[in-house]
Amino acid sequence: MKKIVYLDNERTTIVAKEVIEAMIPYMNEYYGHPASLHTLGQQAYDAIEQSAETIAETINAKPDEIVFTSCGTEANDLAIRGIAYANRNRGKHIITTRIEHPSIMRITEELAKQGFKIDYLEVDREGFINMEQLENLLTDETILVSIMH
Repeated sequence: MKKIVYLDNERTTIVAKEVIEAMIPYMNEYYGHPASLHTLGQQAYDAIEQSAETIAETINAKPDEIVFTSCGTEANDLAIRGIAYANRNRGKHIITTRIEHPSIMRITEELAKQGFKIDYLEVDREGFINMEQLENLLTDETILVSIMH
């Protein structure tokens, strides 16, 4: 059998065996919708709440600061718009690059139409930004710098 080298991990990746094992009970026994009032739904809700508590403890956050989304695009949208709208009274300047995830590009283009100023950092052939350019673009109006790692 040929060994596969999978290089598209940005979009999806193999699930760790430990994750699969941890999820089996929720796929076979506790599969209720977490917004439902019945027992299976409440068990699913409790599992999500416990997961948020575990993650929060791991990263020194509060459980209510943990947000689960269905995908990276949704997470990006929530984060970028949330920061932009929450801080628009302080400033409307966002700095990013043109090599970000397509969802970031779409969101920043939409924000530009709403009056936000978007500056794009140049990147070199290896994808690195120029720190001097970043420093020069930062202003008191800058509310977000979004650069993928």
